Amino acid sequence: MTVHETPLLAYDGLTVSLPSMARPILDCIELRVSAGEIVALVGESGSGKSVTARAALGLFPAGAEAGGRVRVDGIDLVGADPARLREVRTNKAAMIYQDPRAAINPVRRIGDFLTEPLRLVHGWSKARADARAVELLGAVGLPDPLRHLEQYPHELSGGMLQRVVIAAALTAEPRLLLCDEPTTALDVSTQAEILAILGRLQRERGLGLLLITHDIELAAAVSDRIYVMYAGRIVETAPVAELFASPRHPYTAGLLGSSPPLDGPTGRLTPIPGAPMGLLESAPGCAFAPRCRFAEPGRCDQSPPALRPMGPAEVACHRAAELVGSIQPSREES
Repeated sequence: MTVHETPLLAYDGLTVSLPSMARPILDCIELRVSAGEIVALVGESGSGKSVTARAALGLFPAGAEAGGRVRVDGIDLVGADPARLREVRTNKAAMIYQDPRAAINPVRRIGDFLTEPLRLVHGWSKARADARAVELLGAVGLPDPLRHLEQYPHELSGGMLQRVVIAAALTAEPRLLLCDEPTTALDVSTQAEILAILGRLQRERGLGLLLITHDIELAAAVSDRIYVMYAGRIVETAPVAELFASPRHPYTAGLLGSSPPLDGPTGRLTPIPGAPMGLLESAPGCAFAPRCRFAEPGRCDQSPPALRPMGPAEVACHRAAELVGSIQPSREES
């Protein structure tokens, strides 16, 4: 892995809020992705992962107020003008969504989907755009690319369509790929194939890749570093090996204990008690405290913990230093 010193994607105190909600959707997000690096952002549904990813394209919820900064290749997207947004979206970053059928117009041919942006936005000739589409369909593992250019989306399987979406994301040679649950709608064997394709393309092209997923085991299989998000905040980040060997936040340990290992379960999984905090709820202290077995009344419920360095990791937990070594994933023997 070759990681450049200057991050390709940088969030600096990004906050996104809606006036009708009790708490921010995103609260002071700090996150980095360098060229040549795969970074995963994990957490339960509703934690703010997808909003974080879309912010890297300057896409914020309607009516939302955004503060702080999110920069792609040095361009700040908070409050960016249309020309800056267009530069990022057409040349620097691309998004791969979880449902390929929702990303492709069902009444247009695959070839139109792939070549139209090249012809209309970048001014390529039809012949040049077609050649590029054929090249990329081959790169993502689709046989007989010329035939696929003439097909409609309903003629392809979900796995084949996701390959088409990956090819579309690569048409303009972006430096950053944003992958929002790119394998959720696929079966297990197809998931592995798609992740292998993404990993190979990322390595060959030296891309920065941000992977959004709720599956911490899946994230560990392909990523260099992991950020763990809860209720709109980053609660822990560390290199993959370090995070798995010694999770420092109770929520991280809870995710590990409730996720089946990729090599098969070793015992009964232990779910995290309670439910995630919704946007209509707020708390003066740690948002995870009501679900945390280590929460200390009068401390954890009084003020939100800041994200602080702890060796190779960063963690937002009032008791992190005193709990080192005692926070481990809990799995019952089956």
